[in-house]
Amino acid sequence: MAFKQRYESDELKILRSLDNRMVLSPSDKQHYLNLKKGYEGEVMFDEMTEKLKCECHILNDLLFKVNSSTFQIDSLIIMQGQIHIFEVKNYAGNLIYGDDYFKTEANTEIQNPQHQLNRSEVFLRQLFQIHKIKLPIEAQVVFINPEYTLYQCPLNKPFIFPTQLDRYFQKLNQTPSKLNENHMRLAEKLILMHIKKSPYTQLPLYTYEQQKKGITCFSCDSFSVRVNNRKCVCEDCGYEESVESAVMRNLREMVLLFPEMKVTTNLVHEWCQVIESKKRISRVLEKNMKIVGMGQWAYYVEK
Repeated sequence: MAFKQRYESDELKILRSLDNRMVLSPSDKQHYLNLKKGYEGEVMFDEMTEKLKCECHILNDLLFKVNSSTFQIDSLIIMQGQIHIFEVKNYAGNLIYGDDYFKTEANTEIQNPQHQLNRSEVFLRQLFQIHKIKLPIEAQVVFINPEYTLYQCPLNKPFIFPTQLDRYFQKLNQTPSKLNENHMRLAEKLILMHIKKSPYTQLPLYTYEQQKKGITCFSCDSFSVRVNNRKCVCEDCGYEESVESAVMRNLREMVLLFPEMKVTTNLVHEWCQVIESKKRISRVLEKNMKIVGMGQWAYYVEK
């Protein structure tokens, strides 16, 4: 198991919710799809690193600040004699290599990811110098999508292509590595230096009134959910979920979108729509949350 797991960012969760509950602009929709595709690629890479049998500490999704510069590392692996960092790209289709840009078949330019990798490597070295960390760093771009081809790429680039991944991990597994307490302290130190709130977050302006109300299906995000006794049943895919679970899941989605709003029975009833009884909403809130205040001023917070 990874020393530091990867989780969906709040930015991705919010954009997914907004995409389901309102109409995003074309640029916001594309930003959401790019984030989604990038995260999916990173998860694919995580599934491969989880199978490593050599002694190592795996840290995913790191964000650091050195001097006044912020930089991100998709995955970092600590081994006995070396640090490996990876920039993971989930590109698909055919691209043509260029020193500054890759080009698609439609002649669209995409920045060469080696520049981003080089930037992260330089700043990580600076961070290591400040904290007197002396392990050498090896940095590589991983192209994770099996449906990706890069033409005219020089052989000396720090790129790992889909067909090379199995062989690369075999090589890592065969590398002698014996970790000790210093490696553990290094992993813990890097996690402490990790910045939890990204300065790169890009969200559109949105309001409560713009959002489509209703309980969405956990499996397919459909709004075609009906209540059948103690279950919420999706009429599109057939997925079943307890009413309590569905209410709390959609409530947390609302709180993520609108953290400044106070959670009241009336508000949750309006947000969920398909739960007819306000008393039923109240019972769910009382069971799962803590009530603050009394009477018409009462609201709920997480326990």
